[in-house]
Amino acid sequence: MRAVICNAFTGPEDLRIGAIDEPKPASDEILIDVCAASVSFMDHLLVSGLYQMRPPTPFVPGTEASGVVIAVGDKVTRFQPGDRVACASWTGGYAERMIAKEWKSVRLPAGVGFETAATVWHNYGTAYYALVEGARAQRGETVFVTGAAGGVGLAAVDLAGHFGLRVIAGVGSDDKAGLVRSYGACDVINYRSEDLRERIKSITGGEGVDVGFDNIGGTIFEQMARLMRWGGRLMPIGFTSGQIPSVPMNLPLLKNYSIVGVFTGAWAEKFPEQAARMNDTLAQLLAEGKIRPHIDRVLPLEQVKEAMRAVANRTVQGRIVLKMR
Repeated sequence: MRAVICNAFTGPEDLRIGAIDEPKPASDEILIDVCAASVSFMDHLLVSGLYQMRPPTPFVPGTEASGVVIAVGDKVTRFQPGDRVACASWTGGYAERMIAKEWKSVRLPAGVGFETAATVWHNYGTAYYALVEGARAQRGETVFVTGAAGGVGLAAVDLAGHFGLRVIAGVGSDDKAGLVRSYGACDVINYRSEDLRERIKSITGGEGVDVGFDNIGGTIFEQMARLMRWGGRLMPIGFTSGQIPSVPMNLPLLKNYSIVGVFTGAWAEKFPEQAARMNDTLAQLLAEGKIRPHIDRVLPLEQVKEAMRAVANRTVQGRIVLKMR
């Protein structure tokens, strides 16, 4: 079968499309005929050797995909051949067929297309876990989301509005402001051209934010550490700046705020039943039109390098989707 192959951790330019053997599902796995797969910053980090885990090479990238079940393991009870599903996996999505754990998969609501479905569970799963499980966010609280026009950031803006939070969206360019406002952001800050500290103080009346949802890291996170409200929750989600920040620990001490790490993939591995329930909740929200995944563009599999370059250069709003056929 056809697949994108990563032979070494040298980045997207060395990816190639080739033929590999079809994977075989284990007893708790399903085999999926892939229709669409999304391209995330995590995928870029994986093929570049910059993620916290390194799969053995060669491997097929792709952490999220959608398609039709064609076979199931003998312990699988939730799915059968013919089901339309979306799934998450550490690798394997950029191929004509992939395997996924039963509990990392979800049946698609009627009317939801494969391209949309391929963008939901990584983005919205991360945002949901962070806001609900990590921050225990409450209606009326203020959340500041950095990288707010990206896949995970935009999902956080969308879900936060659904939960009744006041959303301040942080973006790196003015052309992204319209999108995040259309998803419910009350205020937008361009942290490359505006003084982040002064703007947050002005917006919050000097009180700071209840929840910090940071995808960027580096100096942005370090500034956020000084902009938290008493009893707030500051969450490192990712480090797309390439810089892992350091925080003087007197800052959370003085305002009794918490720094809450968010690694949704590891949580899902440890608590698969809870993760499956979260996926079902997201499917219900999607079916009811209460969340709105945003697709930047759809590209053929052959343009995987272009897709990853766009993600790395932060020109993507929402997600790029690769169409398998």
